[in-house]
Amino acid sequence: MSEYAPIKSNTCTFSTVGDSASSTSILAENKRRKGASIVNTSTAILYLRMDGGTATATTGYNVPLIQGGYFEVPFGYTGAITGIWASDAGGAANVAEYT
Repeated sequence: MSEYAPIKSNTCTFSTVGDSASSTSILAENKRRKGASIVNTSTAILYLRMDGGTATATTGYNVPLIQGGYFEVPFGYTGAITGIWASDAGGAANVAEYT
């Protein structure tokens, strides 16, 4: 038997972040965040950085997302997320944040 109660949310905020070949904010720090997901709709690879620092496509990232790639933000992470695309291809990141 688990002693932990499941995390529940009834609020979702959806946003779209246009692709950019420069480091850009994907999600701001949010202490009330219970979860989040990111989908890359661009044809260019999206490189995510989980500490809010400057994302780069070489070594300054934690998660690469190909076109159509889906990422669930790790449980309990409320910090900022930045990203950079391999090129500005006219796509976006679809972001859902649950509070």
